[in-house]
Amino acid sequence: MSHPRITAISAILAFAIALASCASLPEVNAGSEKTAVRAAPPVTTPQGKLARRQAADLLARRWSKATPDMKALAVLEEAATGVPLIAGNKVTLLFDGPATMKEMMAAVGAAKSSINLETYIFDQDPIGLQFADLLIEKRKQGLTVNLMYDSVGAMSTPDEFFQRMKTAGVNVLAFNPVNPAKRVGKWELNNRDHRKLLVVDGKIAFTGGINISSTYATSSFFRSRRTPESPGDKKVGWRDTHIKIEGPAVASLQYHFINAWVDQDAGELAEADYFPPLAPVGDKIVRVLATEPDRDSEIYKAFILAIQEAKASVHITSAYFVPDKQFVDALVGAAKRGVDVRLVLPGVSDHGLVMYAGHAFYEELLSNGVKIFQLQVAVLHAKTAVIDGTWSTVGSANIDRRSFLHNYELNVVVLDPAFGRDMESAYAEDLRDSKPVTLKEWHHRPWTDRVKEWASKLTEYWI
Repeated sequence: MSHPRITAISAILAFAIALASCASLPEVNAGSEKTAVRAAPPVTTPQGKLARRQAADLLARRWSKATPDMKALAVLEEAATGVPLIAGNKVTLLFDGPATMKEMMAAVGAAKSSINLETYIFDQDPIGLQFADLLIEKRKQGLTVNLMYDSVGAMSTPDEFFQRMKTAGVNVLAFNPVNPAKRVGKWELNNRDHRKLLVVDGKIAFTGGINISSTYATSSFFRSRRTPESPGDKKVGWRDTHIKIEGPAVASLQYHFINAWVDQDAGELAEADYFPPLAPVGDKIVRVLATEPDRDSEIYKAFILAIQEAKASVHITSAYFVPDKQFVDALVGAAKRGVDVRLVLPGVSDHGLVMYAGHAFYEELLSNGVKIFQLQVAVLHAKTAVIDGTWSTVGSANIDRRSFLHNYELNVVVLDPAFGRDMESAYAEDLRDSKPVTLKEWHHRPWTDRVKEWASKLTEYWI
């Protein structure tokens, strides 16, 4: 299953990066971070930052049975990213497009004040049209509706589709236009808005990997007794993950939407009550990591630290897996410490170039005890991880340089053993539908695949 859009986007971005200087990812070392951390990480609430003793007591209660010492990891992560923890949230895990679209449309339909939607892709197809109609209807009801879409991600969507929403009063912004004349002096073609974020009334937020498109809203065979006729069956759906967040963390997500809008020189947003009071509604402690090209790769840092500190398990699901050396070394190091390191990667992909570039790392990983599984029953698009059953992340960032260096990305880290169990349950389902890759089988793969891997790896910085 492939997209003509992907080929065009890859060509455009490759050209853009070829004109730019190469950036590098920061070195991350848990050992050096430990020399400069505080006794407890800061925790914010609707009433402000908790006193250090209060924060320590809260974390001790929440993580008393966690493995490993999550307080220690949270301290390291805060020192590396500078982003505080936010307490008092409810986080709901959503699997695949149909469940996510149903929840998102229900929230939009019940909106009373404002709707802010940020997406990489917004297609003119049955789901896109349905979502657009809903936004137009809410605008007619007097709500403030703001839509920001990426101009490369939605390149194949006709301008008339967005113009219809504009005419109805929806505030529409194309992020980093392809045409340099539309953003004179600030043309940033290589920097894409890959985030997927919906904030309703400043009280409910959705984020993860799902775009506004029928492609992403098709059902996979996740938690289904059905199986496709074959691994290459074109009827297979897409496997993705989203989360619904309620509580104080929504204010942070709302802030990042508004900040991205204003940074596009689009002017101030229409007036609305974007930041209503948010009382605690749950017990989940989260960290919202919203990265930009000129920031310091906070999602990458958090990932590396969590792997370096892992004591029992590292379970990653990655749609586009083209890691740098430090990421590979972290995975290998964990496996050599006796940590159960497992990767669920695509067996069916919409982007062959990226898939083969990722295959170039299989030899080193498999030789050093990292277990690799390829999902067979769906096109994998999820970007998730659960480490030691307690540290979890769901978001838009892929494990590649494009996400970590060049894109605007959004991941939420959830530090909670109960949420971790939900993540592990979903991971077990994906493992059930995946085929293990053994080192012996890998050594006997066709020479044509080896050539594709070699050629694809040469482009790893650009894809």
